[in-house]
Order: sequence, then C-alpha cells, then structure tokens
Amino acid sequence: MPLKILHENDKLLVVDKPAGIPVWSEGMGHEESIADLLLGQFPELEKLGEERRYGIVHRLDKDTSGILLVAKTKEYFDDVQQQFKSRQVQKKYICLVQGTINQESGVIHTLLGRSPADRRKQKAFPLPAGRQVLEEVGNGKREATTEWKVLQHFQDYTLLEVRPKTGRKHQIRAHMTSMNHPIAGDKLYGFKNQQIPEGLQRHFLHASYIKIQMQDGVMKEFHSELPPDLNQVLDQLKR
Repeated sequence: MPLKILHENDKLLVVDKPAGIPVWSEGMGHEESIADLLLGQFPELEKLGEERRYGIVHRLDKDTSGILLVAKTKEYFDDVQQQFKSRQVQKKYICLVQGTINQESGVIHTLLGRSPADRRKQKAFPLPAGRQVLEEVGNGKREATTEWKVLQHFQDYTLLEVRPKTGRKHQIRAHMTSMNHPIAGDKLYGFKNQQIPEGLQRHFLHASYIKIQMQDGVMKEFHSELPPDLNQVLDQLKR
C-alpha cells in the first residue's frame, strides 16, 4: 500500500505514517522502512542523498503513528531543520496513559539522558539546583520540556494532548513514565505487569498536529486523525 499523503507541493510532503514501520531500517536485517516506501513512491527524493536522509526531516518511533515531514528540496530540508532547532515548529501528540491524572494540565521540565539501567531507554533526571534553562550539561544529558493537558478520563486511564517543546529521543514516553503514568501499551517504558487496554497492539501515541513555516513565510498547520486501531481502543474503554 502506498503511504497516505496529507499534503504535497513542490517543496514538501506531509506523510501520515502508519504504526509498525520504522522510519529507517535498523540492525543487521533489512526491515522495510518509511524511507524505502518513500523512495519507491517518490524516486526524485533520492537526489537529496543520505546526508539529508532523502528529505525526512525528523523521525517518529516505529510504533508511533501520525505526521511525518519530508522536504523535497535540499534548501527546504535545511530550512525546516533550522525551524526544528530554533523550536519554531509546534507539535501535538495524543496519548493514552496508565492511571488517573487529577490535574487538568502541567509541564514536565527535566534533563533527559540514556538510562544507566537499560541503554535502550531514555531517563528523566532532575534539573540542577538554581538552573532553569539548559541545553547541554555533559554526560549526554539534555534539557527536555513537555507540556500536557487532559482530554478525557477513563477508568484506569487518562487521554492526553501532549506538546513537546524540545525534540529529544523518546521524550514523551520517558516523561510520561517519570510522572508514573506510562503510555498504555508501551512495552519498553511501561511498568512491570502493567495493564494493557483490550485490543491495544502497540503503544498509544499518535502525532496529531504540526505547524511549520512554508518557504513563502506563511505558517501552515497539518492535522492527522486518530487511526482506527486507537479509536477502537477508546470505544472499548467507553463501553
């Protein structure tokens, strides 16, 4: 099946990434990736080369669905990457987390670095006393900020809209676990013997919204609806 394209012009592709496919092939075996599918569907992206990742500006985890940006020119690739670095890009995710969150909204502001207990994972570390904004503190730890608000309560679960202000690896997953509310279905960051909603086959995390500046200077918003597998889980919880 070809990838679903939410928007296309001469500079940009907005892909609605399905869950279960990595953005890049990893490891020794060659697993089909979003990059493979893109090059098959849009062979002109090959001109951007590996150094610009064939236009793929950012990444989503394998089991995360939703909006993925792909630049079609080298110039716009560099432009959008700079927007990410300067935190001009606005992103929103929908996630279902374990447990009941009684606050209506909040902000998680920590350092994020590799977990000493499991090198596959990131871990939230407290900010040094007296320091509010940090980019790098050495030892691989970097500032990470995530805003969240409650969308809906279910028995044993809470549906959130999450807005990462920084773009660290596994940021949302690690931050939710640091709140003691890991994402439902997350086998890497979830707690031992964590309950999983009926029918959920992956972690419940979806990149639902992004706002970027187009090359003409106009700000553009893109939306991705919650996919059927996650909607079915919510329907089941409502019942």
